[in-house]
Amino acid sequence: MTINFKKTYRFAVKSSLYITFFSTVLVGFLTHLFFKFSYQFCLVFAFCIAVFSFIVLQYRVERFIYKKVKKIYDDVALLESSTFMNQPITTDMATLTREVKKFATDKKLEIETLKVREEYRREFLGNVSHELKTPLFMVQGYLSTLLDGAMNDKTIRKKYLERAEKGVERLIYIVQDLDMISKLEIGELNLEITQFDIVKLIQNVFDLLEMKASKKDIILMFDMKYSIPIMVIGDQEKIQQVVMNLIVNSIKYGEKKGTTEVSIEDLTEEKLIVRVTDNGEGIVKKNISRLFERFYRVDKSGARTEGGSGLGLAIVKHIIEAHDEKIYVDSTYGVGSEFSFTLQKVKNKKKQL
Repeated sequence: MTINFKKTYRFAVKSSLYITFFSTVLVGFLTHLFFKFSYQFCLVFAFCIAVFSFIVLQYRVERFIYKKVKKIYDDVALLESSTFMNQPITTDMATLTREVKKFATDKKLEIETLKVREEYRREFLGNVSHELKTPLFMVQGYLSTLLDGAMNDKTIRKKYLERAEKGVERLIYIVQDLDMISKLEIGELNLEITQFDIVKLIQNVFDLLEMKASKKDIILMFDMKYSIPIMVIGDQEKIQQVVMNLIVNSIKYGEKKGTTEVSIEDLTEEKLIVRVTDNGEGIVKKNISRLFERFYRVDKSGARTEGGSGLGLAIVKHIIEAHDEKIYVDSTYGVGSEFSFTLQKVKNKKKQL
């Protein structure tokens, strides 16, 4: 780091004037008492004292105070702070204190952020390991059993191969979701923006998930009958995945014989909002802020028995943000949850009719 000294003479000048004033008054008083008083002598004496004091004080400032201040800057520079790069050094202690305090505050925030990221990274790696380990061990167990002799029994062989296949399918599902979310995060997943009917899309998702919902006697329904198409702008395939992930999530955590209701409402002249509401168990308030983290599960034991990659809501968030839209969540524990997201409407409303 290049250090430029910003020399100031204010301290030396003021200090030398104080010394000169005191010395001159003292010498003038003493000469008046013991010798004949002389204005010329006092002026010459004052001038000599002023020059001498100024030179000594300025030299000491540059050699001592500047040196100490420079050491402070050098110590701070060891932390690679751009704030202090090519900044002139000054003996203004208030400015230096303020800058160092600001630097310390920024570094404290940075360290806290790094700690949070490190904790998140550690938790993420643990979750990835767990999610991959479960189906891998399941597949390995079934195949090992077959190789140990169970293959000769046709009934066991078929059953174990089918279970091993499910384990492989779950592995593929997890890897595909990881690949998608990685591409979404770095912006490599291109969106194919088109105009499509959001009502028809939601109905298609209902049809695909009807059997899954019927296993828990959950009814998939609209809040009202939408007799005309509602055209929106976005990547139809990705928005369908958003709707599917949200509804699957509501089925997974929904109460038996419950409902999952979808509503479409105008938000502004250019935006609409899609709401997915269920009357399930709801979410504790402290968990809501972490819902969209990868592999985060509210019910870590029960959710895994339902399957899935644990990336559904994280993918939803990234897809919606890739559309420059917003996603919201509102939940009351014991009552139910509502996930909602915005979409761009087609400007020509007559075209929707």
